[in-house]
Amino acid sequence: MNKSELIDAIAASADIPKAQAGRALDAVIETVTGALQQNDQVVLVGFGTFAVKDRAARSGRNPQTGQPIEIPAARIPTFKPGKALKDAVNG
Repeated sequence: MNKSELIDAIAASADIPKAQAGRALDAVIETVTGALQQNDQVVLVGFGTFAVKDRAARSGRNPQTGQPIEIPAARIPTFKPGKALKDAVNG
């Protein structure tokens, strides 16, 4: 499912126009992104948790040349699914 299909599904489920559903989805994405930029978690009970994890610097290898390279530290967005979501997918 792509973004436009998701907007169509939201509009049908909530019985609202597609334009309004699109603005709502954009607002949710923007809000989650802003919270993660502030290093906050976004917890949606039953659905899951969006969070940021710190990944330490490490060394790796260039696959083309085999030369060692240093991979810098980074902050990585993560998603941990909630129990209800896991149960819905598996059951």
